[in-house]
Amino acid sequence: MIQTINLKEKLTHVTEFWHPGIVGELNDSYLKVAKLKGEFIWHHHDTEDELFMVLKGRLVIQLREGDVTINEGEFAIIPHGVEHKPVAEEETHVLLMEPKSTRNTGTENNERTVEPDWL
Repeated sequence: MIQTINLKEKLTHVTEFWHPGIVGELNDSYLKVAKLKGEFIWHHHDTEDELFMVLKGRLVIQLREGDVTINEGEFAIIPHGVEHKPVAEEETHVLLMEPKSTRNTGTENNERTVEPDWL
């Protein structure tokens, strides 16, 4: 069944920063929403590219060779293998698109590693 997804409504169910929730699937990828605030960890993904689209706020993706700023209504794709660290100075809402195998902490496994739930 084809349905519309209201991202603002789905984001009301996200209660923790840096803990994405799944809102859809497309081919072998999940679409996820998340609320971000503060700094995440440096990490990379061996085989998965990641799309970050800012729905509200502003996100800085720190890279070893310089920062990328993503403003509201913009997106950036981080290619696999690129070490990065997302930073949100204020509460920021994002839509993520990434392969189903993508772990939020990439090759790292620590207290920040979470399994996303369906919203």
